[in-house]
Amino acid sequence: MALLVGNKAPVFQGIAVIGGDATSFSPDNAFKNISLADYNGKWVVFFFYPLDFTFVCPTEIEEFGKNYEAFKNLNCEVVACSTDSHFSHLAWRSSHPGLRNLPFPMLADFKGDNAKSYDIYKEETGYALRGLYIIDPEGELKYSVVHPEAVGRNSAEVLRVLSALQTGKLTPCNWEAGQNTLN
Repeated sequence: MALLVGNKAPVFQGIAVIGGDATSFSPDNAFKNISLADYNGKWVVFFFYPLDFTFVCPTEIEEFGKNYEAFKNLNCEVVACSTDSHFSHLAWRSSHPGLRNLPFPMLADFKGDNAKSYDIYKEETGYALRGLYIIDPEGELKYSVVHPEAVGRNSAEVLRVLSALQTGKLTPCNWEAGQNTLN
């Protein structure tokens, strides 16, 4: 089955570094098994980034963190994912000032199973491309976009698209939350 908007989203799962203050984390309290099923009844922004300890990735991950409350206000959870291990995620979060207090989990996909199920795994490099998916409360894929490795995403644009999707109506080009929809 092709990964198309309108189909059921593939189930993601694995060990994640939980959200919160990474300076208080240890290998005993930093990790949790998570799955798409944990978010039943909520919207989910599930995004892949290529690798920990890189240059573009922390800029966009930090922005999703800064806008997390806006996502929560739309009944939406955010989950980041890369093919790094959960230990790498913890080390990166603990050492990078902008990532220390991320409020959302970072899912480890060390074998690339989640990336492969989302058709975002790049065999030549062994990591996921910069893919982002919006999943509705019933587990249906409502939006997907893939950016090249060198281009970061805009979390404000993701919020705009999420708001548009939640209207359930036709929204014109450049529509913003609170504006009229099309009849």
